[in-house]
Amino acid sequence: MASQEAPVVTAAAAAAEPLKVPLEAPTPESTPEPRPDLTPDQQAKYTTLLERARAISEVKCTSKGKHSGPLAEHERAWLTRECILRYLRATDWAVELSEQRLRDTLAWRREYGLDGFTPEYISPEQETGKQVILGFDRHARPCQYLNPGRQNTDPSPRQIHHLFYMVERVTDMMPPGVEKLNLMINFKPSAKRQNTSVPVSTAREVLHILQSHYPERLGKALIINVPWYVRGFFKIIQPFMHPVTREKLKFNEDMRRFVPAAQLWSADWDGELDFEYDHAVYWPALNDLCRRRRDERLARWRAAGSQVGESEYYLGGGTDVSVSGFKYTGGGNVSLVEEKMAVAATLESGGAHQVVAA
Repeated sequence: MASQEAPVVTAAAAAAEPLKVPLEAPTPESTPEPRPDLTPDQQAKYTTLLERARAISEVKCTSKGKHSGPLAEHERAWLTRECILRYLRATDWAVELSEQRLRDTLAWRREYGLDGFTPEYISPEQETGKQVILGFDRHARPCQYLNPGRQNTDPSPRQIHHLFYMVERVTDMMPPGVEKLNLMINFKPSAKRQNTSVPVSTAREVLHILQSHYPERLGKALIINVPWYVRGFFKIIQPFMHPVTREKLKFNEDMRRFVPAAQLWSADWDGELDFEYDHAVYWPALNDLCRRRRDERLARWRAAGSQVGESEYYLGGGTDVSVSGFKYTGGGNVSLVEEKMAVAATLESGGAHQVVAA
């Protein structure tokens, strides 16, 4: 028997008592940023890199071949149209460099063990709610809160594993047409932790991973309650930041400019969303929601032919027509005539998320 999907949770539904689970959708007024059409030159470079990505059959790792091997199904599914375009934009449309960075990220994800991190492995790091995925900004980008004052473990590789496990879950939460996330960092100290700064070595490692393997993923980093020693910390690490990344940092501003008040955490952020972290409730709810979304995207990807270069907008349910013209019905293929009619209707609609043939 198929499991019954949990109802969509809204801020209004939790008005009577604190919310303890993630919000599943942005406000109706929140709309994704439009993505400009590709120029002929950009389209040509995308086509070239797509062909090269489709030719990748093996992941070659640096750890003495320990993790090297054939490209797996989930790695092929990761190589979406938007993923390829993100790497091209990050390299200023340099095809050779983009291809190398795609290969490097495939190898890093294997060597780092990212796809093997389980909720059970990460759970001890999450018990105090030092990271929370909650709400969406005015461009429908999911918000990932970081609360250093709730730090509950000693420095270890698992602390950084925790961060990137949550980044992966934020990508699960992205609505169709959304490719970026917001980091919401609150440096307010707690009774158990007064010093909320991060070791420079840790910050440099995190920055390197974000800039190398998550290009074009950061919308903004909204930061509050910044003490003098944390300001000094930012001055130290800013030389390691890409100039574009530095421009996305916003300190102690009116955060309601970026996130609707109804979806902005009331605690310290001046929002209207009354949220209380309860690990026994939040953690299984988040992981179940993200798993269901990944399963649906994988089903759509397989149904459309398991292609490298599939559209994330199709995979996320923004359209039922894939890049190849396949029409998803939830159960299988449809006739060629129906496929062509669906493609024509999608293109005629003139939406911001056009279906482009690979």
